[in-house]
Amino acid sequence: MGHPVQNNQMSFGDTLGLGFMTFAFFLGAGNLIFPPFAGMLAGENMPLAMVGFLITAVGLPLVGLIAVAKAQGKVMAMLPVFAATALAVAIYVIIGPAFAAPRTGLVAYEIGAKPFIDNTTATFLLAGVEFNLSQLLYTLGFFIVTMLLALFPGKLLDSVGKVLTPILLLLLIGLAVSVLFLPASEAGVPVGDYQHHPLTKGILEGYNTMDTLASLMFGMLIIDILRKKGIEQPSAQTKYLIRAALIAAAGLAFVYVSLFFLGATAGDIAKGAKNGGEILTNYVTHEFGQLGVVLLSGVVTLACLTTAVGLISACAEFFNELLPKLSYRFLVILLSALCALIANVGLTQLIAISIPVLMTVYPVAIALVAVTFLTDYFAHPQFAHRAALSVALLLGIFDGIKVAAGSLTDTSGNGINALAQGLIDLVSAMSPLLSMLPLYEEGMAWLIPTLVVILLCLIFGRGKAVTAA
Repeated sequence: MGHPVQNNQMSFGDTLGLGFMTFAFFLGAGNLIFPPFAGMLAGENMPLAMVGFLITAVGLPLVGLIAVAKAQGKVMAMLPVFAATALAVAIYVIIGPAFAAPRTGLVAYEIGAKPFIDNTTATFLLAGVEFNLSQLLYTLGFFIVTMLLALFPGKLLDSVGKVLTPILLLLLIGLAVSVLFLPASEAGVPVGDYQHHPLTKGILEGYNTMDTLASLMFGMLIIDILRKKGIEQPSAQTKYLIRAALIAAAGLAFVYVSLFFLGATAGDIAKGAKNGGEILTNYVTHEFGQLGVVLLSGVVTLACLTTAVGLISACAEFFNELLPKLSYRFLVILLSALCALIANVGLTQLIAISIPVLMTVYPVAIALVAVTFLTDYFAHPQFAHRAALSVALLLGIFDGIKVAAGSLTDTSGNGINALAQGLIDLVSAMSPLLSMLPLYEEGMAWLIPTLVVILLCLIFGRGKAVTAA
C-alpha cells in the first residue's frame, strides 16, 4: 500500500486540460442566455439574484460531480431498478430531445443567424400550424449537420472543441472587461418576483441551465476518461475529478457574474428583449459593431453545434443500451428529427414549457446529490435514499403543477382553458394544506420536508451505526 503508483498521477497540464474540458461540457451556449435576462429583470436586486443563481448553476453541478466521484459513478444504486431507470430516462429526455438539445438550435438561430436575416417574421401554415419560415429552415439545417456529426463522429469534433473553448473564453473575457468598464446604464428597477424574493428567484432561475442534471451524467463520463488515462484508484479519480470540477466552477462563475452585470446595466439596449440571447446580441452590436456580432455568431453557433452533437450522441448511446433492438444510428436520426420539430416551438416558449418540468425533476436531483454525500452516515442507506427522493418528488410535482397552472392562466385566451382550469382547481384544493410549508410561495416547498427526512434518517440510524462501528 505504501509504494508509489505511477499510473495514479496526472501532470498539472493534464489536470488543467481536464478542468477546461469539464468547463466546456457545461458551457453550452444556452448558459449564455439566462444570466443577462435574469440580470435585467433583477435590476438593483441583481447581487442577491446572482448569488441564488450561482448556488444552483455553479455550486450544485460542482457538488453533483463530487457526489458522482464519491459514489464511483453509481449514484442511483440505492434505488429500486425501476425508479433508477425512470429517473435516468427522465434526465436524458430533459437534457436531450425535450429541452436542452432543441434549445441549442434555437440559441444558434437567435444569436448566430437572426442578426443577419432581413425578414425574421415571415410565416407559413403547415397542417394548420403556423411556422416561422427562417427559424424552421435554420433549425432543420442545424439538426441535419448535428445528425451527420453524431452519426460519423471523427476527429472533427475534438479539433473544434480544442479551438472553440479558448476562443469562447477569450470572447467572454473581452465581454466581461467591457461590461465592467463600459456599462451601458445604471441598474434598473426589479421586476416581478425579483422585487420581493430575488435570492429564491435566482435559485430557481439556475434550474434552467440544467447543469445539476447534466453533472450526474458528466461525472460518469469524466471517471471513464480518467480510467483511460490510467487513473484506476478510486481515491485518485475523486481527487482529480474534484480539481477539474473546481476549475470548471471557477470558469462558470466568472462567465455568469459578468453576464449578470451585462443584463443589469444594459438599459435601453435590452428594451423589448424577450430572452437573454437578444440582450447579448444587442450589447455586442452596440459595443463592438458588426465585427463583434460576426465573431459572437460564429463562436455561439459552433458551441451550440458541439453541445447538440454531445447531447444527441449521449442520449442515443443511453437508449441503445436500454433498448438494444434500437440501433445507435436509428436513434441518432430519430432524436435529431425530434429536436428539429421541438425547436420550432420557439426559444421563449420552449423555456416557458421547460420550467414546470424542471421544478418537478430538480428537487429529486438535488436530494439525490445530498443523500449520496451522506450515504456512509445512514444506518439504512437504501431506506434513506428512497424516503428523501420520494418526498422531493411528491412536493416537486406540486411545485411544477403550480408553475404550470400559473403560466396557463396567463395564456388562457389561447384555447387551453379546460387544462388551465383543471390545474388551477388542483392547486386551489391543495393550497390550504401545502401553503403551511416554508418557502411555498417561492416555489421551493419541497426543501424543508426533504431536509427533515434526511435529518431523521441520520438521527434514527445513529445509535445503530455507532454500535456497528
